[in-house]
Formats: sequence, C-alpha cells, structure tokens
Amino acid sequence: MMKNLYLISFLFGLMLNAEPNKESTLPNLSFKLLDGSKISLDELLQDGPALIDFWATWCAPCKKEMIHLERFQQKYSKDGFKILAISTDTPRSMSKVKSYIRSKKYSFKVALDPNQQIAQKFNATLLPTAILINKNREIVWFHQGYIPGDEVEIEKQILAVLNNETTEDTSE
Repeated sequence: MMKNLYLISFLFGLMLNAEPNKESTLPNLSFKLLDGSKISLDELLQDGPALIDFWATWCAPCKKEMIHLERFQQKYSKDGFKILAISTDTPRSMSKVKSYIRSKKYSFKVALDPNQQIAQKFNATLLPTAILINKNREIVWFHQGYIPGDEVEIEKQILAVLNNETTEDTSE
C-alpha cells in the first residue's frame, strides 16, 4: 500500500513539473531531419505556429495520434501552420522511422532525437508529447499522452493559436 502511495506521489510530482514554463521564449534550437538536413526553430516558425510532437515507432498511441497530425498539417498548412514530429527511437531502431513515415506517406517534417536530448529540453517524459509553439517561440499548449478524442482538443488549440496570430498580425 505504501509503495503505491509513493509511486502515485512520485508520478503526480512528475506531472506537476513536466510542463515547461509557458512564460519563457524557447531558444532557437536546431533539429536534424530524417533526410539528413537541419531546420531551426525560427525556420519552422517563419510562416506561423508549429506543433512539435515527440513519438516513437514502438508507441501505439503515437501512431494513432499521427493520423490526425497529418490531417492538421494538410488542413492548416495554408495558414502557415506546421507539424514537426520528433522521433525518440534509439539509434538501434532508427532505421524503422524512415520506412514507417514513408509507408504512411506523412507530409510533415520528421526529426530525429535518438539520445532524447531535445525531448529532455522540452520535458517530454511521456509519449506522445504535443507542444504547440507560436511564432514568438513561446509554448502556448503542452499535452502528454494520447487517447481517442484528444485530437478534438489538439485541433481546438491549433485554431486558437492561429486565430490569435491572425488577430495580432492585423492589429500591427
């Protein structure tokens, strides 16, 4: 009983500390893409907000979420919105990433984080972790895990940041 209580307390503590500080601006990180090229956070955010999603090929909820991420990429890319899916697969399973993405014909950008260094910077402790970032490099929404129905909230948050940035652009 005490072990369970300690475990629950520990997990609750992790959850409280898991969300990055929404007040701060992220550094201009650089990501190694699946094709070998690199993209910086500023390049990713050049035309609008982005959703960064940490995932792995062994993660079933990640794969279910990615179907919806592709739909959001297609639906909102005309508004400058982008998806960057960052694979946290280990170096040993990295070869599976390219074949999986190719087989699903996903159009969003895919980056590699085999040693989970970027995931640690974003406090992505559970998979999948979705982080919505506005053009100013500010985290506006952070979500860990995926269960069917979460895509409704993800889309709601995407629309909110797109509408907020459209309002900001027209008021300048």
